[in-house]
Amino acid sequence: MRTSSTPVRGSIARPLPRLACGAILVAGLLPAAAPAQTAYTWQQIKDKFAAANPTLKAAQLGIDESRAAEITAYLRPNPTLTGTLDQIDPLTTVPSSVSGNSVYRPLANTLPFGSVSYLHERQNKRELRLDSAKKSTGIAVSAYSDQERGLMFNLRTAFVQTLQAKAVRQNARENLDYWDRELTVNRARFEAGDLAQVDLDRLELQRIQFESDLETATVNLRTAKIQLLTLLNDRTPIEQFDVSGAYEFADQPMSLEEFRNIALEARPDLKAAVESVELAKTNHQLAIANGSADPTFSVDFARNPPIPAYLGVSVSIPLRIFDRNQGEKARTQIDIGRNERLRDATEALVLSDVDSAYVTLAGALNLLRPYRDKYLKLAEDSRNRIAFSYQNGGASLLDYLDAEKVYRDTRLAYLNLIGSYLTTAAQMNMALGREVLP
Repeated sequence: MRTSSTPVRGSIARPLPRLACGAILVAGLLPAAAPAQTAYTWQQIKDKFAAANPTLKAAQLGIDESRAAEITAYLRPNPTLTGTLDQIDPLTTVPSSVSGNSVYRPLANTLPFGSVSYLHERQNKRELRLDSAKKSTGIAVSAYSDQERGLMFNLRTAFVQTLQAKAVRQNARENLDYWDRELTVNRARFEAGDLAQVDLDRLELQRIQFESDLETATVNLRTAKIQLLTLLNDRTPIEQFDVSGAYEFADQPMSLEEFRNIALEARPDLKAAVESVELAKTNHQLAIANGSADPTFSVDFARNPPIPAYLGVSVSIPLRIFDRNQGEKARTQIDIGRNERLRDATEALVLSDVDSAYVTLAGALNLLRPYRDKYLKLAEDSRNRIAFSYQNGGASLLDYLDAEKVYRDTRLAYLNLIGSYLTTAAQMNMALGREVLP
């Protein structure tokens, strides 16, 4: 039976070539590509924090409220309009010119009266209210900066903890890789009959410690990222979030006197305390001005037959005989002294914060320098020499394990000391009121 090679109209398409089918099958078996991990620098973290943190946004609205209060403080008093209808007689009737009957006219003899009055404020009351409102806004700005200072310390601490967790995890990974290489060498020695089974088992069991260190470091890293994402108000999955930055220390900090001068100039809480003294002085001036009498000027107009219309002018001045605002004058005067004492207390607190941070920073540096210059290299050299001696029969297994533990502890202590230094540097920046130390 002969078959035709011409395709039949309406039939299905030809099957794909075998090579194309194989490519599709392989592509389907490959795992889906994971989303790329984004690493943020410290500056990018700060920008995200300033744009998304709800606490900072709420504090910014407080500044806007204070600026709106400036508008209210500088408003002029509203004029007063008064209208009066006098001599309304509900029994008045007048004869009608058409029918001759009496017509009810209660407003026939009414006298209309109107007046406009305006309160004139003396002794710059309005200007003083505006000055007081502006200084209140300045205090609100300083309070916002002080709140931002505290939140920025929390953010910096979380950032440092994330960098520290990354460094510790990388160290744990390197230790595990190193031990795996050592196990490969010692398994070869065991196969060659140069190592006892019990020694190889002890080396294999030691790997559990390295695996535990790596797993603990991984958990700590994820926890640090969660804390940082919480401060950023970010819902990015942990696997797609990362930070990058130099995990090291600066060996040449400024002197204590330089740190003190920077703090006295930049600390927002000290600035707010100084501004509170100025606000109290302005409020005292306003209390004195409020003790003065403000006249009220009035213009009235009316009609009084046979006079068709007339105008009148009057001035009303309150007599400040009993109430001359004595209580507010005394209270605001006392408030000046109270705010001056609070300013002195805040200045003492600023210097105390700087001194404490400086001592802690110096202590961290005193520990880090010998680690960097001596102990790290000494621990690594000791481990390598004893490992070589052990592989050549010159050292015991216990010596080898102790040398490895000393190196691991020394390296971990050094990384934790760097984290402590960076946290202390963040504490110093918070004490100064602005970023000085990286």
